[in-house]
Amino acid sequence: MTEQTQAGLAQDVEDDEISLLDLLQVVADNLRLLVLGPLAAGLLALAICFAIPPTFTATTKFMPPQQQQGAAAAMLAGLGALGGLAGAATGIKNPADQYVAFLKSRSVQDALVDRFKLLDRYEVKYREDARKTLDGNAQIASGKDGLITIDASDKEPAFAAQLANAYVEELGKLLSRLAVTEAQQRRVFFEKQLLNAKDNLAKAEQALKSSGVNSSALKASPVAAVEGLAKLKAGIAAQEIKVASMRGYLTESAPDFRQAQTELVAMRGQMARAEKEEPTSDGGDSDYIAKFRDFKYHETLFELFAKQYEMARVDESREGAIIQVVDSAQPPERKAKPKKALIALMTTLAVGFALLLFIFMQQAWRNAAFNAETAGKLAALRASMRRARNLSMTLRHLGTLI
Repeated sequence: MTEQTQAGLAQDVEDDEISLLDLLQVVADNLRLLVLGPLAAGLLALAICFAIPPTFTATTKFMPPQQQQGAAAAMLAGLGALGGLAGAATGIKNPADQYVAFLKSRSVQDALVDRFKLLDRYEVKYREDARKTLDGNAQIASGKDGLITIDASDKEPAFAAQLANAYVEELGKLLSRLAVTEAQQRRVFFEKQLLNAKDNLAKAEQALKSSGVNSSALKASPVAAVEGLAKLKAGIAAQEIKVASMRGYLTESAPDFRQAQTELVAMRGQMARAEKEEPTSDGGDSDYIAKFRDFKYHETLFELFAKQYEMARVDESREGAIIQVVDSAQPPERKAKPKKALIALMTTLAVGFALLLFIFMQQAWRNAAFNAETAGKLAALRASMRRARNLSMTLRHLGTLI
């Protein structure tokens, strides 16, 4: 290593030492400001915290309804097509997230606004503003343990507890109007289908009675000849419902969808062969047999839907309480915020860092004034700023004249 290189390194080390010493000197010269300034800001923040009304947070935890799948699953499997349609309507991936969405819904929030007269309490004019304030004062989340937690905050401890418990109560009222669980959805589905099947069965029965019964029709033994065909027709209708429902959540290339279509084609072929093999009769007998077949078809559908409806009702009753509260909210004894000590500490550190940065920038500015090159750049910068200010004043003056 040459002597010039060694000299350069020594000079760099000396410059670094001088720079470090300069920084320490700047800190020492402004030590009083760096100590008293942050302390004063921290004490001021602490005093302001004492003027802020405390906020209390009450917490309630509850367990959402649990899905019941037992005997109903076996009955749905035996039903086949209708079971697939009812099961498709119950695909809920994460029930806890769904209940959190219910708690944050406008229906629940409006019920709470009316129940506690939050428009007057929050001193707002519009319901939308009251809902926003309520949403900010209530934190709702679901944990990995499957429990849903509601944290309600207010300036009054008793009201915070009432608000947290009211969320659970209003959720229960909302769920009483909705079909949320698997059993509830099956019960609603089969209830609608059962009503339609009942109406159709009544119409078919009236049509059968109006056709009249004669000896030749009785000789044809319609019960033995038509009952099997009617059940096959009911099975085709059920399979068509299943295929139509599967189009909503499966592609046509899916194995389950293709299998369902294959079964439907096979059942239609069997139906066509059975109709060809049916013995022919005169007009009166044919009309009676057709109406009897229609009656047996609707009767079979009604029996299928009735069995599933009763099973869904049993499963719904087995679910027990819709909402099971684990921890009911109690008026909190300690305030949640403001955290005076934390606020004072953070304010002290922030002001101290800001003052230290300001002192270093001020010292750098002063050192730059002694450098000829830097001083020239600063002078040019000041001149540019003056020209920009003069141009702004001229434009403003012209705008006033115009």
